[in-house]
Amino acid sequence: MADFTYENEARAAGFSTVCGVDEAGAGPLAGPVYAAAVVLPEGCAIAGLDDSKKLTEKRREALFSAICAQAAAYAVAWVDAREIDATDILSARMKAMQLAIDALAVRADFALLDGNRDRGKSAAVTTPHRCIVKGDSLSASIAAASILAKVSRDRYMVEVLDRQYPQYRFARHKGYGTALHRELYERYGACPAHRVTFLKNWEARA
Repeated sequence: MADFTYENEARAAGFSTVCGVDEAGAGPLAGPVYAAAVVLPEGCAIAGLDDSKKLTEKRREALFSAICAQAAAYAVAWVDAREIDATDILSARMKAMQLAIDALAVRADFALLDGNRDRGKSAAVTTPHRCIVKGDSLSASIAAASILAKVSRDRYMVEVLDRQYPQYRFARHKGYGTALHRELYERYGACPAHRVTFLKNWEARA
């Protein structure tokens, strides 16, 4: 279960405001990539913080509310499909992460990043930081960020894109390459929410 070991190490090294950062939606064929940054206060206790992928939708929603209520600061940012196509998904992920850090109401002087990458071809995380593999299972603040990013993106897919393009049923598959999504894409073609560069790779594997 995620805890505050990495946050405490950063504070012991002299940093005062440590945020956890994670993204959601790197792999789908449609929709934006989202990122969240979360600063949890020392002594914060939110039971069940973990990698958002290990949690049920109902549990993520409950934790989303608890995180927003207890965080010292949090922010969510995104990069849309058009920009993903114009750059690359790694750059888009890094840009979304830095945008989320920059949007925090309380300036973070150190960031804990999920994964092992901190830069793409055209964007990088510039806040002092540490990359942690499987950080969303190890760091409480990264786990919190993973939940905010995942829930925020899912809500966008359901409440915005599914209503704009109902024929694709984005509320069902959230833009991922499921059998249903493939069937509907083959029937209707691409829409402006699709990532054209991802579709080319998808079609090549068909």
